[in-house]
Amino acid sequence: MLDASAVEVHPAIRTNASEAIVSGVPWFDQRGIAVSARGAGILKEGERWYLFGEFKQDHGNAFVGFSCYSSTDLVNWRFENVVLPTQPDGRLGPDRVGERPKVLKCPATGEFVMYMHTDDRGYRDPAVGYATSPTINGVYTFHGPLLHNGEIIKKWDMSAFQDDDGAGYLVTHSGNIFRLADDYRSVVEPVVQDMTPGFESPAIFKREGVYYWLGSGLTGWERNDNTYFTAPSLRGPWKPRGHFAPVGSLTWNSQTTFVLPVAGSEGTTFVYMGDRWAHPRQNTAATYVWQPLHFAEDGTMSLPEFRQSWNLDTLTGRWSEARVAGSLVDIRDYPGVRVEGTWTRHTDSDGHTDLRSAEKGASLTIPFTGTRIGFHAVARPDGGFGRVEIRDAGGDLVLHSIVETYCLYSEASLKFLGPELERGDYSLTVTVLGERFFWQAKTATYGSHGDYVSVQKILLVE
Repeated sequence: MLDASAVEVHPAIRTNASEAIVSGVPWFDQRGIAVSARGAGILKEGERWYLFGEFKQDHGNAFVGFSCYSSTDLVNWRFENVVLPTQPDGRLGPDRVGERPKVLKCPATGEFVMYMHTDDRGYRDPAVGYATSPTINGVYTFHGPLLHNGEIIKKWDMSAFQDDDGAGYLVTHSGNIFRLADDYRSVVEPVVQDMTPGFESPAIFKREGVYYWLGSGLTGWERNDNTYFTAPSLRGPWKPRGHFAPVGSLTWNSQTTFVLPVAGSEGTTFVYMGDRWAHPRQNTAATYVWQPLHFAEDGTMSLPEFRQSWNLDTLTGRWSEARVAGSLVDIRDYPGVRVEGTWTRHTDSDGHTDLRSAEKGASLTIPFTGTRIGFHAVARPDGGFGRVEIRDAGGDLVLHSIVETYCLYSEASLKFLGPELERGDYSLTVTVLGERFFWQAKTATYGSHGDYVSVQKILLVE
């Protein structure tokens, strides 16, 4: 178990200071460390939301644990611990795969039950596993595979759903739903079987008596245009409704992981939670795409535009527009930038202009006086990984992270936003790592064809 108190927090970092949900940038917890909770789900207990996800490494996909973070506003996150670490052996032992943890609270027993995909590194030994804990943020005891009539459920991408009557369900890739036993520790019956082959990263939620089932196509870590289904009952009939984000946006460069209903005194906002994977730098370069879902009168669902930042009032259940505070300055006009290595001005066919470099070790250092800094960049099919560091006036490291400027199409947006700091003199350095996103799936190869790191505009809060 990792101990949050063992990490020294730089005194310049102001905790619990952010106000908006910002997508596509690293998030930082109370320690100034990137939030690592991929393939996540959320459960509310008392006045806090608990975020469970894959605690990743930056150099591979072996299981190192499932993390837990908590928040009272869904914006500022506190690291609790790694609630299920690598096991000594077995399905979640060394050099194994553990993915997509989802936690339900069992009404019959009061215990918290976690479900997850377990596998070998080659994804040839899939099984849904489960673990339990008497407390939501405690260390979970792993019990092995979840069974149905004594048989292992040999599925990979999965999720979990609790209906209004307290009944629990397991949802898996290829369109399967299984009803859980009253104690949530086994499966009692298949509800839907093989409804949609080639469909993974499932998530189910319920709105106004209608069930919604979201998921993605099979493209490994690569992003694609996700689709959804609706039904009047979990048993169906399930009706295909098509894409819920504009075709070609690749679901705003994300893959479905969960939908969180946030109910309040004035209504309910349904939060789409997506992963922007960045294999193998999943710990720090992968980011989160959280967006408010839109619903038409006929119940159709959409994400018509990408909102980089937005506010969510957890008391009223309403969301509102938000803009990341600060002034934007083109990197070419920013005073005092120190350049190491070769950076070139580039304008692509979509009209996006930036400075970029694929030279390993090339860097841009931006001095600033203020309380917060970020930068916009252009993501392209030849984008790679860059290291970001913020240092104080004495040269001490305040925080560091990894960013990626890769996308299958040319896309300009905010790629890094540091936490709020005590006002002072600092510097931000972006360094080219000479690495790129790459993934060899069973049937295809995905990833970037270059190592370029981009910087377009500096966002400064004085």
